[in-house]
Amino acid sequence: MNKDTPKLSREQLKRDWPLVALLLLLFGLGFYFYPRLPEQVPSHWNIRGEVDGYSSRFFGAFGIPLLSLALYVMFLVLPALDPKRANYHRFASTYNVIRWSVLGLMVLVHVLVLLAGLGYNIDAGRVVQPAIALMLILMGNQMGRVKHNYFVGIRTPWTLASEEVWRKTHRMAGPLFVVGGLVALAATWLPAPHNFTIMMVSIIGTSLASLVYSYVVFKQLPPEG
Repeated sequence: MNKDTPKLSREQLKRDWPLVALLLLLFGLGFYFYPRLPEQVPSHWNIRGEVDGYSSRFFGAFGIPLLSLALYVMFLVLPALDPKRANYHRFASTYNVIRWSVLGLMVLVHVLVLLAGLGYNIDAGRVVQPAIALMLILMGNQMGRVKHNYFVGIRTPWTLASEEVWRKTHRMAGPLFVVGGLVALAATWLPAPHNFTIMMVSIIGTSLASLVYSYVVFKQLPPEG
């Protein structure tokens, strides 16, 4: 595997020191605030921004850090498991953007859970939705650079079966995800639950359009043989 491809190794941990520091910060916040959290910590908000789910003090302090650690390790292991592992070095920078984006969102969610546990009135949707929208915009800008693989990108039976379908689908879907992210970002300032509804319509709509497009492109391929 090319040296530019993220992988589980001591050298990679050295290169990833900002991400490792971020993970340590998550656990540090959990340890610091654990004694101050109540037995039941708000951990889920409904589409109107109201708390409708609680978790234990331990989960409130360490659930997101543990999940973030698992995601970090997963991102390092996936390239080695992928039959198309040789392609990862061709979009290593984009893969790193994806890793940073996902873990950055985890940090935001962890801070929200801790603040809610400490008694602050948090409207999670007003904070998380812009973050998700910005992630869609960022992913859309990077999507055309993702090369054929089995774990990252728009994985339909048709994109996985053909590199040409993969390439065309991702080039089409990139701008579509940017538009969907902009719509979701603009909807943040609408009253609940309309803000959440528009965001979900944007996400599902862009995903379905990408799926259908990949099928159409696949059917247009000349028959083999």
